[in-house]
Amino acid sequence: MVKIYSARDITEAQIIKGMLEAHNIEAYVGGQYLQGGVGDLAVMDFATISVADENADAARELVGKYERDELG
Repeated sequence: MVKIYSARDITEAQIIKGMLEAHNIEAYVGGQYLQGGVGDLAVMDFATISVADENADAARELVGKYERDELG
């Protein structure tokens, strides 16, 4: 597994996970159980998306399209 994206929050991470899975790329959301500790934790890099190594390039391309709002 390789981390391909750091989301703003758990909601965005789940959206990206769903987008990747809609393109047949299994994804894992890291940090989803840390959201309750946000007041005690630094709010950076706790919601991450990871995929299998062999899917990393395709997943990064899709995330890039998501960021550029090209998936319409």
